[in-house]
Amino acid sequence: MIIGLTGGIASGKSFVAGLMEEWGLPVVDADKIAREVAEPGEQAYEQIIEAFGSNILNVDGTINRKSLGKLIFEDDKRREILNQIMHPAIRSKMIEEKEKLQDKGHEHIVFDLPLLIENQLQFMVDKVLLVYVEDDIQLARLMERDQSSEEDALNRIRSQMPLIKKREFADKVIDNGGSREDTKKQLKNVLWNWKLPIAD
Repeated sequence: MIIGLTGGIASGKSFVAGLMEEWGLPVVDADKIAREVAEPGEQAYEQIIEAFGSNILNVDGTINRKSLGKLIFEDDKRREILNQIMHPAIRSKMIEEKEKLQDKGHEHIVFDLPLLIENQLQFMVDKVLLVYVEDDIQLARLMERDQSSEEDALNRIRSQMPLIKKREFADKVIDNGGSREDTKKQLKNVLWNWKLPIAD
């Protein structure tokens, strides 16, 4: 079974991914892969430089993610160009990682995909697991985590699909608004419900 794990900024998805890995489920992390496919020597790296110029490079030739982020943040057209380069490369690499894990005998794999629902990637997974928190908790946690102002935190939250909307697409929802123990218990119940063997 391929589980698509998703959530929103400061929802606690990374905590849940860590638990799943701890319990013996291999996790293929889309954010990590996004960094890998944009490294020098990769096809996506060449395409990014072609599209955005060499001004976005660090002295060592790696892509300066902040400079690139500034270019695309308020420009939908440029963001779309970057997405058209990155998304196919990320998907292809994730499938490659999945096949390697299956060759090693792993039947159950977690795809940690923040934009699973926004990018309509449900076809890549068998089940969608959403890590959910209420808006006020999400805002408070983000402000605390990043030491950001309320305005900055709200802008970042509003740039994503609301978690309440994502609930409609999920097979199971973990409410991460309580304690870590409570989240652990909910996750265990979900995995048992899906008959997944977990090492506790």
